[in-house]
Amino acid sequence: MDKPQLDHRCKICGNRANILGRVDFNKHCDEGRSGKLPISGVRITYLRCTACEFLFTRDFDAWSQADFAEKIYNAEYALVDPDFAERRPAGNASFMTQGFGDYREQISLLDYGGGEGRMMELLRANGFRIVNTYDPFSSKHNVSDGEKYDLITAFEVFEHVPDPIATMRDITNRMKPESLLVFSTLLQPANFGAFGLSWWYVAPRNGHISLHSQKSLAFLLKQFGLNMASASQGLHIGFRELPHFARGLLKKKEPKPAATPNS
Repeated sequence: MDKPQLDHRCKICGNRANILGRVDFNKHCDEGRSGKLPISGVRITYLRCTACEFLFTRDFDAWSQADFAEKIYNAEYALVDPDFAERRPAGNASFMTQGFGDYREQISLLDYGGGEGRMMELLRANGFRIVNTYDPFSSKHNVSDGEKYDLITAFEVFEHVPDPIATMRDITNRMKPESLLVFSTLLQPANFGAFGLSWWYVAPRNGHISLHSQKSLAFLLKQFGLNMASASQGLHIGFRELPHFARGLLKKKEPKPAATPNS
């Protein structure tokens, strides 16, 4: 039986994407600290768009939520991302409090892709009145699909999704007309060609399956009517019209979330 032909269309802009190479499934982000995992023998194919430079794989496109939970976000996930449970949520909560604490009683906030809700708990403890968490891999917190928020965070989300268009649609459907999206995902370095798939952020064991360039990320947001600005290679905002609580963001240097090897 013939193998199905690989779809070479870019998931972001639809242009041609070429195969860049393959890495072992167990390649992960924390190899510099905790070392490499044993070779799994499963090779993951990454493609890169010739137009917007989006770097992605289609090897997870047919996976269900159960597949991701069993094979990536399982009990061993902490081995490849030891900061996800406490250090990163604490750093991000501190960052959000520093940036938006003056409005903590006025604005509604959704932490999209927030896991078990640790950042939500910390923000509530810091006095934020309306904070919820949504994560497709956690049944602990449920939010209404029709509820809209003043501020949505999505820290370390965009690199994990197999369908970036669907994820962006879901996020923007939860935004008010004047709403702010604050999110982190590391952009490909300017000298990406010197690294290729050896770049540490290419990490299928972490679920890093959608890796953006500046072009691809801006194009993705533009499809949904969002302007984009970046404070760094890893920290970004999206908006239609800047809400009142964020109008100083583009005029001053903002504090950054706590840096971790996976951020």
